[in-house]
Order: sequence, then structure tokens, then C-alpha cells
Amino acid sequence: MKFPSPVPVQWIAELIGAVVTGNKNGLATGINEIHKVEEGDLVFVDHPKYYDKCINSAASFIIINKETTVPEGKALLVCDEPFEAYLKIVRHFRPFTPATSPISETAVIGEGTVIMPGAFIGEHVRIGNNCIIHPNVTILGYTVIGDNVIIQAGTVIGSDAFYYNTKKNRDVWYKKMESCGRVVIEDNVEIGAGCTIDRGVTHDTVIGRGTKFDNQVHIGHDSVIGKNCLFAAQVGVAGAVDIKDGVVLWGQVGVSKTLTIGENTVVLAQTGVPSSLDANKVYFGYPAEEAGYKRRELVWVKRIPELWEKVKGLEGKK
Repeated sequence: MKFPSPVPVQWIAELIGAVVTGNKNGLATGINEIHKVEEGDLVFVDHPKYYDKCINSAASFIIINKETTVPEGKALLVCDEPFEAYLKIVRHFRPFTPATSPISETAVIGEGTVIMPGAFIGEHVRIGNNCIIHPNVTILGYTVIGDNVIIQAGTVIGSDAFYYNTKKNRDVWYKKMESCGRVVIEDNVEIGAGCTIDRGVTHDTVIGRGTKFDNQVHIGHDSVIGKNCLFAAQVGVAGAVDIKDGVVLWGQVGVSKTLTIGENTVVLAQTGVPSSLDANKVYFGYPAEEAGYKRRELVWVKRIPELWEKVKGLEGKK
């Protein structure tokens, strides 16, 4: 999430009750989680396992629960509960505002765009020209949609990320990381019925130009889907996935988090993808492997009873 304008780090420290060490005169331009941080961003960390990663990331300002060495030009904001500090910042800049009408007065809708009955358009949504938003579509706050986009009935765009701060030493193990990111849908995208696209935790979930989704496709937070991709029904993509241009995912493909699928790759139906895939190949099975190899493997699996009988026969001749 980018702030409306750069914010003095000392002001942020006062808001969250933190002590600043390092660059006390810095200006923060936004807040991001570790997978998406950029120069000028705030990031938070509350576990020693991730201290070094956050401090040495691109982030300029680190909300942390321990005093430690700070690199030149950066600042630490030391407080007892970095997660609660994160929530306070999000709630200040993106407070929850109950809707009072089906289409927010702050929404901007382009020429020639049709909004069907029963659709909901949230605050600060931007929709381009010549789009069709079918009945009962929900487009939640800060979503950005380009030109010539079609969204079929019952789809939800911009729902909260499935992302939690986990600590098992408290009564409630999983505490919600409130989402302040966006969904950005580029020109000429078509999205089927009953799809769900989560907003980024703090950054953007992106659907690239010309990409087409069948019904019941789910895209997790902060994932970036390239241009001219094709996803069949019931594809599920987890958070922070990078899918390059021209990728085809056939029905019921499941993609795990924080991985990359190379450009022009085809993943056949019901394949499970637990790790990154190379470009320009066809994959099948679980775990996903090149389809030709996987098919040969299945042929040999079917021959196991026959081969076992041969082995028993050889043993009987000894």
C-alpha cells in the first residue's frame, strides 16, 4: 500500500508507540510485507528467524521488536508488538468504511461500461471503458479494472487475503493480517462466473492483459498472472505466485505459494504444482513433471503386476 504522500518516520513512530533508531528524518512512502517490499517502504517483523531478511531487504524502515544494528540510511522502529503496529497503520490509512449504496460515490466508471443489477462496486474502484459487469458481481475497494473487461455473474474481486500472523502461545493462534493491497485487472481480460480474486496483503494482485478465466477460478493474494494466459475451471492459485505470459492451466490445477511458472507453459488437468516450473514445457501429475516422462511412468506402473509375476517365476526356477 502506498501512502497518499510520503510520511515522516517520526510521525509513524508516534502513531504506533515506537522508538526510532537510525535515519530519524526519513520519509516512508508505503507499507509492504516482505515478499513485495520496495525502497521507501515500511515492513514489520516479529520473529528472530526473519530479522536479517527484513533488515537487509529493499525496505527503508523496519518495525521490529528488538534493538539491533541498522544499515546506513535505514531506520528501525522498535516496539513490543510489530504486528499490532502494522494493523494500526493499515487501519489509519485504509479504515473500514461500511457501504451505504450498491455503487460507491467514490467509484469511477468509464464510458460504455454496463453494470448489471445486483452488482456491488466498492469505494475508490476504477473501471475502464466498455466493460460488462454481470449480475451479483462484487468488486471491493481500491480495485482497478482496465478497458473491455468482462466479469461473469457471482464473481468476487478484491476479497481479503488468506494471510494470518501465527503464534501458538496465545488463545487465538491465527490473527488476521488486514489487507490493504489492491487487485489490478488489465485490458481485455475475461473472468468467468463464481471466481474469487483476493487483494494483495499490502501490494497488488495482478491479472495481465488478454488473460481469460473459466468459472470457479481462485487467485490468491499478491499473485501476478501474466498476459494472454488461459485458466480452465476450478484452477486454484495460492499467494505470491508469479505466472508468466501465455501460461495455460487446465481444469483443477492446484498451484502452491511463492513459486514461478515460466512463459508459455501448459499444465494439464488435475496437476499439482508444489514448486517452480520451467518455460515452454507441458507438465502433468503430482508432483508436476514433464508430461511425456509422467505418461511413461504410468505405463510402467501398470506393468508392475506383470513384472512381479516374472520375478516370482525366476525365483521359482532357482
